Amino acid sequence: MQKEKVQIAGAGPAGLAAAITLARAGFEVQVSEARSGVGQRFGGDLQGLENWTTEQDALEWMQQHGLSTGFEKLACYQGTAFDSRGHTYRIKSQSAPLFYMLERGGEEHSLDTALLRQALSLGVEVKFNHRLKTLTHRGILAIGPRAADAIAVGYHFTTDSEDGFWVICDNTLAPGGYAYLLIMNGRGTVKSCMFTGFKQEQVYVDRTVKAFEKLVGLTMRDPKPHGGVGNFLLPESAMQGQNLVVGEQAGFQDTLFGFGIRYAMSSGILAARSLITGENYSALWRKELEPFLKASIVNRALYNLLGNRGFSFFLKRFSDKQDVRVAMRKHYHAGLGRRLLYPWAKWRYRSQRKDQQCTHTNCNCVWCRGHKTGDHRA
Repeated sequence: MQKEKVQIAGAGPAGLAAAITLARAGFEVQVSEARSGVGQRFGGDLQGLENWTTEQDALEWMQQHGLSTGFEKLACYQGTAFDSRGHTYRIKSQSAPLFYMLERGGEEHSLDTALLRQALSLGVEVKFNHRLKTLTHRGILAIGPRAADAIAVGYHFTTDSEDGFWVICDNTLAPGGYAYLLIMNGRGTVKSCMFTGFKQEQVYVDRTVKAFEKLVGLTMRDPKPHGGVGNFLLPESAMQGQNLVVGEQAGFQDTLFGFGIRYAMSSGILAARSLITGENYSALWRKELEPFLKASIVNRALYNLLGNRGFSFFLKRFSDKQDVRVAMRKHYHAGLGRRLLYPWAKWRYRSQRKDQQCTHTNCNCVWCRGHKTGDHRA
């Protein structure tokens, strides 16, 4: 018996995970992508697939759900963090990688290309340069962030430096966030991930680059500026009319650190499952994702409250742990303490679906530049 057709708007990890899941169940799937290829707003950005929220390894989780892991990746067991005073903290995970470093974009070895390749092999129709204005069949909406709760701005570059990751927690480099340096196989990304101060983004980027030059001897060849945005929201239903909303369009991201790839793919899988089995989508994502999302909102509110002194305490505490992955997992589970703190954290942290930081008037910040062009790139 022929299954119904499903339309999906957006060919990111959320949309492609949904398409793959539906196609494997025998559905006819059409994915519409407004850009000319997958991952174009990332352009080679190095990112992390987090591996701490569940005991199960993230790659095993992908394989269990039928998603391709045929992309280039670096298992990150240990790295280095710095506080505002330049003190060094060693971050180590012993049981499994803390996260997997990977590349986003349209290159052959990227996550986006691996998922696209799998979707096409299953018969999914992917239409590029096609903005889906109306849905004629049941649909899934996966078109990315709708506001800027945080921006990550910096450079992509090539380098001879060793693989690894480095983090600086310092409000003078990344207000409300953190600065980071990722290097994998001769490619690097250095950025300031900031939750406020968008109009001064270049000041923070310059400070970030200088800090990494001083602390770890950062050298960049052929640096290319790049910026992206993050949107964090615990939605009421993740529905738009009869259509299911997934990934960053729904607001599904880690509100503390911004790791969202796993949430995106998970929500895409759950949306597809809802269409396959008839289960209620809101009930599915609330069971699978809401506890982690609520915990991350509490973590964000506490992080904002602590400031630079608190960051130093946080780093010292985690660097003393024999296995930071285990410690992090405890911080992302909604135990009694976090359940009690959630109402306060919800009041203290508010998503900027209407950006309170930027008036969008005579502004050239990364959000405004991307919002004008529709691709959220620098």
